[in-house]
Amino acid sequence: MPAAAPSPAPSSAPAPPAAERVYHHVKEAVLDRRYEGGTLLTEGELAQAVGVSRTPVREALLKLEMEGLLKLYPKKGALVLAVSAQEIADVVETRLLVEEFAVRKAVPVPARLVARLEELLEEQRLHAREGDLRAVAVSDRCFHAEIVRNAGNQILSKLYDQLRDRQLRMGVAVMEAHPDRIAKNITEHTEILEALRAGDAEGAARCVRAHVGRVRVLVRGDDR
Repeated sequence: MPAAAPSPAPSSAPAPPAAERVYHHVKEAVLDRRYEGGTLLTEGELAQAVGVSRTPVREALLKLEMEGLLKLYPKKGALVLAVSAQEIADVVETRLLVEEFAVRKAVPVPARLVARLEELLEEQRLHAREGDLRAVAVSDRCFHAEIVRNAGNQILSKLYDQLRDRQLRMGVAVMEAHPDRIAKNITEHTEILEALRAGDAEGAARCVRAHVGRVRVLVRGDDR
């Protein structure tokens, strides 16, 4: 009886489309501030960096312009937009409206939410020890987003998710300029969680207001 033919080796997953690779390359660099505000990116440089032609680069840059991260200039390239004072004010105002509502609604706090917030706090401590600012900013944002999702309002959750990239970018900027804020953020998150555990909705809202309100002055470079 002839031996069975060997099974074919599983094929590797197909590579993402070229435009998607460029999009993620540029977006991550902008959010990590490797491409800082005021940096002019050219199609040729990006095509070479990612190993693609210029056509997918144009497609990716158009998408990033629609997201408000870049401004395209024909025949010149794409300018990375700096975080403006108005953008900071708008983000902080929106966060306060959403997060104060959500944290009040979280009381009495479900056990699963407490467990998840504790887990995210531990993640922040770990990333802080490792010095990974991007990961700290992601965990920070997830801490607040978890409270918002717990409110059960899908429209508010989607609105809050639209702030994600701006929050990450501002968070990295704050921690680079004010490294001491990493430990302070963790302390303030702990205070929010303790107020929730105690069933103190107004106390938790006050903690959120003080914590989020500091973003405005810190991103502007005024450490108070």
